[in-house]
Amino acid sequence: MRPLLRNGEASRAAKVARGRCRDSCKAWRSRGDDPNFPKYESEAPRLFLRSLDAMSTVYLNGEYIPKDRATISVDDRGFLLSDGIYEVTPAYQGRLFRMERHLRRLQHGLDALRIEYDSAGLPDMHARLIAENSLDSEDIAIVYLQITRGVAPRTHHFPPDGTAPTVYAFAQAFHRPESARWKRGYEAITVPDRRWDRVDIKSIGLLPNVLAQQAAVDAGVQDALLVNDGVALEGSHNNVFAVLDGVVTTHPATHRILHGVTREYVIGLAHSQGIPVEERPVLLEEMRGADEIFFTGTTTEVRPTVRLDGESVGSGKVGPVAQEIYEAFIAGTQVEASAA
Repeated sequence: MRPLLRNGEASRAAKVARGRCRDSCKAWRSRGDDPNFPKYESEAPRLFLRSLDAMSTVYLNGEYIPKDRATISVDDRGFLLSDGIYEVTPAYQGRLFRMERHLRRLQHGLDALRIEYDSAGLPDMHARLIAENSLDSEDIAIVYLQITRGVAPRTHHFPPDGTAPTVYAFAQAFHRPESARWKRGYEAITVPDRRWDRVDIKSIGLLPNVLAQQAAVDAGVQDALLVNDGVALEGSHNNVFAVLDGVVTTHPATHRILHGVTREYVIGLAHSQGIPVEERPVLLEEMRGADEIFFTGTTTEVRPTVRLDGESVGSGKVGPVAQEIYEAFIAGTQVEASAA
C-alpha cells in the first residue's frame, strides 16, 4: 500500500514532477490543437500531468488533503441534483486577480439559491491552495471552488435547516496559448441555447453547456456560440463580443448571460483604450457580418474568432481591436497582480 504524503511532502513532490514535465508539456501545448499533430504523441505529458494531479492538495470541508484522499457522500445534493454553484478565480504569478469581484458573483449565487455559507475565509483558502501546490511561480494558475447545499436524503425541496454545505476547491496551473497560435485565430459554431432562464447564477448544472461545447469539439472548433431567438448571447463557457463598425458590442449583463469578471474587465480596457463600447442584444445576422468576434473568460482570456460556422469573420484574420485589447489585457493583469 502506498504511504500517504504529508501536506508539505505532497506539494514538494508536485513541484518536482512539474519541473520534470514542463518542457515536454510546453511542446505538447504548442502543438496539441494542430490537426496534423498526432494525438498519441501527447500521451506521455498527459500521464505526467495525471500523476501530478493525483499528488495535488485540495480543500474539502475545512481540510487541506491530497486529492486522491478527497471523497464526498453519495447523498451530496451537488452529486444528486446539481444543487450548488461554482467559481473560478485566476492567479497571476501567485497573486489572485480581481478576487473581490469573483466573491461578489459567488455571493450573488449563494443568495439566489439560498445556500447559507460564510465566505469570509475564501481569500485565505485560495491563497493557501496556490502555495500548497507550489503555484506561486506559475505565470497563471486557477482556483476552482464549488459549494453545494450539502449532504441529505434526496428530495426536491431543501434539506432541514442547519445542513452544512459541501465546500470543495482545487488549484492548478493554466497555460495561455503560444503567441503564434493565438495570432492564427480560432473557429466557432453556432448552437441553440438550451439553458435555463437564470444564466446569471453560476450553477454547477451545466449539461446544456457541456452538450454545446461537445458540438464544437465534434466540429473540430474551439468555441460554441449560443443563440436564442436569433440573438447571439455568449459562448458555452465564456462571453462574446462583436466589433461592429468599430464599436465593441456585447449583450448586456442580464439574467440571460453570465456576468463575466473578464467581460467586465475587457469593457473597462476598451474604454481606457478609447474604443467605443455598446451593451445591447446582438442579432446572429449582425454577428455574421461583424468585422471581428472575440470570446472572453477566466480561462479564455481574450480569444479571437476568425471563422464562424465555416465562414470568414471580417478579413478572416485576427483583427486590430482584438489584438489591442489582448495586449492591454496581458499588461493589465500583470500590473494589477503586482499591485495586489
